[in-house]
Amino acid sequence: MTCSRPERLWQALTEPAFTERYWGVAFESDWTEGSPLVWKQGGATMSDPEQVVLVSDPYRRLAYTWHTFTEQWAQAVGIAEEVRAELAVERRSTVTFDLEPLGSQVKLTVTQDFDPEGILHDMCSQGWPPILSSLKTLLETGEPLPAR
Repeated sequence: MTCSRPERLWQALTEPAFTERYWGVAFESDWTEGSPLVWKQGGATMSDPEQVVLVSDPYRRLAYTWHTFTEQWAQAVGIAEEVRAELAVERRSTVTFDLEPLGSQVKLTVTQDFDPEGILHDMCSQGWPPILSSLKTLLETGEPLPAR
């Protein structure tokens, strides 16, 4: 994905008002390395001592550990308890956002480190494309894609 300004893209990745619009998730963090990351989605709040910011290099790279799969979260987003229980025993993954100047635009590369055999892999493989498409649309037009 590309967009025109690294500052705007960074804002879209870190400010709750932005992330909630295209992702349906609001983050609470001061975005410094080692800081907690509180994940809010569908009325559920997830925090955990292992849910933290790993890298915060504004306008270049952001990485954090993926969220904690609580019963509250599963109920809020319509995930069956059996699926949530399987997610909860997978190793915690990390997501990394790399922002790279590309002429007059910025290229965003998203990578997630997780067990390729796990349920999370399948869920994220299906989840990232619409999230990133909605982010791109929001940055280009001012409105995210309609919720699916």
